[in-house]
Amino acid sequence: MAWKLGGVVAALAIVAGGAAALAWQLQDGRYGRQMAEQARLHGETLNELTRAAATQQRTEQDKRLALEQRLAASDQTHYEALTHAQKDQARLRDRLATADVRLSVLLDATDSASGTAVSAATTTGGVVHGATRAQLDPAHAQRIIGITDAGDQGLIALAACQAYAKEVSTPK
Repeated sequence: MAWKLGGVVAALAIVAGGAAALAWQLQDGRYGRQMAEQARLHGETLNELTRAAATQQRTEQDKRLALEQRLAASDQTHYEALTHAQKDQARLRDRLATADVRLSVLLDATDSASGTAVSAATTTGGVVHGATRAQLDPAHAQRIIGITDAGDQGLIALAACQAYAKEVSTPK
């Protein structure tokens, strides 16, 4: 009987072991499906994040491109203004050099402290009527034109800098 009891115990152990192995296999399959589902969901989440990041990057690149285009247009505008001002100054310097144009200044005829007496009458070839004027020496006129040219260039450069700062700091 002992050997029958040993056989029954062995058979029960085999059945219990098989049942345990079957339980482990079932649980392993269930965990495997859960892990596969989690991996799939994780992959989908990563894909969504990647798409969102790519969309954000495209949006930022589009904004940057638009800003670069606006700045290029602004630079072109200021370059044209500077070129126009330089051409005008060169034309005026040429006219001064050829005596086509003369610069003159208004004089205060009532100023007795200056010690100079200038006639208020205009010459027959002059077109200036009214106040007393004195004609500037051409060399001095050229220096004055050079100063105004530098001033014009400075103002145009300042306008370009202000436009750049405004464009860069304004969110669009």
